[in-house]
Amino acid sequence: MNIQQIEYILAVKELKNFGKAADKCFITQSTLSTMIGKFEEEIGIKVFDRKTKPVSITKEGEAIIHQLKVISKELTVLDELVQSLKGELSGELKIGIIPTVAPFILPEFLNDFARKFPKITFTISEKTTNNITDALLKRELDIGIMATPAGVPDLYELPLYNEPFVLYDCSKREMKEYVNVDSIDFNKFWLLEEGHCLHTQVKKICDYDTSRNNENINFNFKAGSVDSLIRFVKINKGLTMLPYLASLDLTPAEYKKITHFQSPVPVRTIGLVVHKHFVKKQILSLLQLEIQDKILPLLNANQEEVVVSPL
Repeated sequence: MNIQQIEYILAVKELKNFGKAADKCFITQSTLSTMIGKFEEEIGIKVFDRKTKPVSITKEGEAIIHQLKVISKELTVLDELVQSLKGELSGELKIGIIPTVAPFILPEFLNDFARKFPKITFTISEKTTNNITDALLKRELDIGIMATPAGVPDLYELPLYNEPFVLYDCSKREMKEYVNVDSIDFNKFWLLEEGHCLHTQVKKICDYDTSRNNENINFNFKAGSVDSLIRFVKINKGLTMLPYLASLDLTPAEYKKITHFQSPVPVRTIGLVVHKHFVKKQILSLLQLEIQDKILPLLNANQEEVVVSPL
């Protein structure tokens, strides 16, 4: 049994075709078939039924392939550990980031950070909190950038910053300098759709009943992004709560509709989250420092804060 055989078997599992799997592995089909055949002969079990089209996996093969996936992931971890011990920062880094954070911090740090490590390929994807935690547990992602605490035992969290919430109120002509939650008119209040941790956090802050209908509005709008939420609130002269960094992208006229909360200010904690067996500790630490260096100066953190959980 060798690493190449594991790679070939997993390729056939993925593509359900020996020819396509051979192309993916940059070898001939006969070589791939021979190598898999030797593997099956060595363990005394048929992994694939070659008589079916597309090729199918035997019952015993399913169990074998499950274990081979585990071995493949551990080999990747071993390779990353070796690179880390040798001081080499290279390979691929897969980062998942929640949509209510991505547009406000990625432009601030990502390009500069990537240029510092030309041997690393960065793959960035926007995902919800639940999708990030699932992908981290399956080792399909290396790092998550999300609201914490995640509350998952097998995940390790590294704090980045606390971000205040602000009120975006287009329902009034005159704005107060500060506001408290009890003074919010929830008849004109709008939220992101469920599935976003920001939705859950705002509900907790406001003790808000999402079944409540907006005044004089005979439809429900489920905003899928902060940008859509801002535009909709503005058009309908409503109000909502935004993370502070989102308010920095508003026009001067729009920003006049922002009101800050009285102390203690509700905040969310944004952090880096990795699997407990994540080995690229050096790049993780450097990423933390880079984000904090660029983002902390943008935040207003002079008042007492109360952290709101995303769960």
